[in-house]
Amino acid sequence: MRLFFIYVLIITWVCADIGNTHPNSGSYSPTSVKNASPGSHFVGNDATFALYAKNATRVLLEIYDSPLGKEAKYDYWMEKHDNVWQIKLRNVDNVVYYGFRLWGPNWKYDNTWQRGNSAAGFVCDVDDNAHRFNPNKVVFDPYARELSHDKSGAKVKTEIFASGDGNFKGQPRRNIDTGKWAPKSILFKNVKVSDNKPNIPQKDAIIYEAHVRGITKHKSAMRLRDIVSGIHGFENVVNVPQKYLGTYKGAGYFAKYLKALGFNTIELLPVHETDNDGNPDNNPGGNYWGYATYGYFAPDRRYAYDKSPGGPTREFKEMVAAFHREGIEVYLDVVYNHSGEGGTWDASGDTADILFFRGIDNAEYYAIPSGVPNKYWDSTGCGNNLNCAKPVVKKMILDSLRYWTEEMGVDGFRFDLATVLGRDILPNFDFNRDAQLLKDIVKLQQQTKAKMIAEAWDVAWPGGYQVGQFPHGWGEWNGQYRDAVRRFVKGDGAGTGFANFVNGSYSLYMDQGGPHKSVNFIIAHDGFTLMDLVSYNQKNNNNAWPFGPSDGGNNSNDAWDCGGDKQLRRQQLRNLWTIQMFSRGVPMSVWGDEFARTQNGNNNPYNIDSIATWNNYNMINSDTPHIQPNINYTDNFGRDSKNDDLNNAFIFTKKIIDLRKRHDILRQDNYSVPYHFTKADGGALQGYDRAMRIHIDGKNGTHFILLVNMWRENVSFTIPAISARNWRRVIDTAHWAEAHDNIWPQGEAIIKGKYSVKPWSITVLQLK
Repeated sequence: MRLFFIYVLIITWVCADIGNTHPNSGSYSPTSVKNASPGSHFVGNDATFALYAKNATRVLLEIYDSPLGKEAKYDYWMEKHDNVWQIKLRNVDNVVYYGFRLWGPNWKYDNTWQRGNSAAGFVCDVDDNAHRFNPNKVVFDPYARELSHDKSGAKVKTEIFASGDGNFKGQPRRNIDTGKWAPKSILFKNVKVSDNKPNIPQKDAIIYEAHVRGITKHKSAMRLRDIVSGIHGFENVVNVPQKYLGTYKGAGYFAKYLKALGFNTIELLPVHETDNDGNPDNNPGGNYWGYATYGYFAPDRRYAYDKSPGGPTREFKEMVAAFHREGIEVYLDVVYNHSGEGGTWDASGDTADILFFRGIDNAEYYAIPSGVPNKYWDSTGCGNNLNCAKPVVKKMILDSLRYWTEEMGVDGFRFDLATVLGRDILPNFDFNRDAQLLKDIVKLQQQTKAKMIAEAWDVAWPGGYQVGQFPHGWGEWNGQYRDAVRRFVKGDGAGTGFANFVNGSYSLYMDQGGPHKSVNFIIAHDGFTLMDLVSYNQKNNNNAWPFGPSDGGNNSNDAWDCGGDKQLRRQQLRNLWTIQMFSRGVPMSVWGDEFARTQNGNNNPYNIDSIATWNNYNMINSDTPHIQPNINYTDNFGRDSKNDDLNNAFIFTKKIIDLRKRHDILRQDNYSVPYHFTKADGGALQGYDRAMRIHIDGKNGTHFILLVNMWRENVSFTIPAISARNWRRVIDTAHWAEAHDNIWPQGEAIIKGKYSVKPWSITVLQLK
């Protein structure tokens, strides 16, 4: 019997040369396949692998026992069909680690090439057609559902992943073999999670932009239920178990808090796999925000409590289902404009990381300037642009979107630097509002009901700023709304311009589907928090850890520190919340703004993973939220005057969101409800006005009047009389009303005739 077993081994195993180190029959034996779906997929107990690489001349699939520290166990030459390299393996395990090596015109196949720092076949790092193939660099599958680790997680010098002739331990970088250390793609058995989407109309969305780690990483999340105990509406909030802090699992526990606060949509900063395994937790550095994608189908393993193969995918789905159970939709911030491979390292253009697209087919995936094959066309500021004019890139983006909405349960997407997606006019990659990819994304939206929202600009000038120019069906982050509101509230006047944006940016969106296509944000992740906007005149990014330092950041913030007056700062917070909740369009706020989170003036903490960028829920049950034990917050807030051990900003935010949700007139998908803008006395508004009356005219239904005074003195407003009904005050943002939390949801005093509005404040009246 023993002799027979040895005989079987001999006849089923071939000579261990490149591409032939694998069984010829039984488990992991290869067979041909055509028309396999991109990526890797189980077909019963077998698995297919397919990789688009039009310009490659050879592709080697490698199977690994372990993603780190070991050479490949098996390898296989793949077959090319219609520019897609494919293979099928029989009877594979439930978890498979794999990667690819590729040859092409700039690095020809040579049968003397072997793993381990070989130069055999090398022609050049990059040729005249922008090919950058290098078989020494194992690349991962762009369609991988999970990645084993990222390059900083390999715990080796990351320069080994680069090409070029720079010296690394006596070898040119291009020759260093990365097989033991490169991130590996993972094929695993998928797990279904029961889920039902809320299907919230876009006009009703109230968006909470958040970092999935930042909302529960701070230890105060373990006491969240205790902190909000006794606050009406928060009875069902739960504590986050310590082991789940900063994870998808922890975010699922957070869902009940977000529902109680009143938000019905959470928009997560990027959760696609990125290079953040090596992020420090005790000093600045790394990539906290995550705008440098590696895996467009892979949830970031760092944010998973369960990091086993398939664990991040399952946990992400469970998180989405937890939000859905609370009636909250989940949007993702997605980065299809550039990849995490970055740009070239030097003037020669020879040296660059080779991790996925660049080593698979550089000339197909990336935008290359005409006549400059060793460089990248870059309108993102991140070293490269994906070439959205190429069919393979368009397909990858659409496939990724469909996967996240249909398989992972996501309800919408915000597209980072979305102008890039429309840059298909060659040779200069000009923007085209009729680009096929932009239209195809709208078709996908119609099929899946997912919301599609553009950050309608990139960093190129001219031609990068395209707010209001995306095709019908797209929503947009309305940067013009942000700028107009900030300027008006700090006293710059421009009343007529401000009025246009409060009115739903009619000039931009009247033919784009309606005011609900305008995402009205005053604050986003990349900039000041709401508290810092009213506490600083300039960015303060050179703070010591844990609040900095950070480089970059916008120098033009339209910010005002209120002359150091903390009472006025709190008043301005309420002004901004009020304007946003009464504007036509979809409001979006940032995590922690509900209780006046501060970053001590850092307006670009992309590299700060600390208390500066985490929600500290201890700020909720305090009259002095910025005075916290052992944390050096700058006290920008001061003490609110109610003295009830509750943060006035938090209570006001909760109540004004509830008010918006109760009144359909504030959530419109058209312009049929008139907004009338006049001077305080009812006269015609002028461009320089700093005070105005806004009448939201519900005809025979609900009416609101906003009496807005962004001037340093009291302003007397004329209150229009309406027969048989009374105007009742529901909001007054002035300091005197802090003892009442500045809001009376059912209406308080009857206001008629004349009403004097305090400096830098807003009074809201409702017709009863």
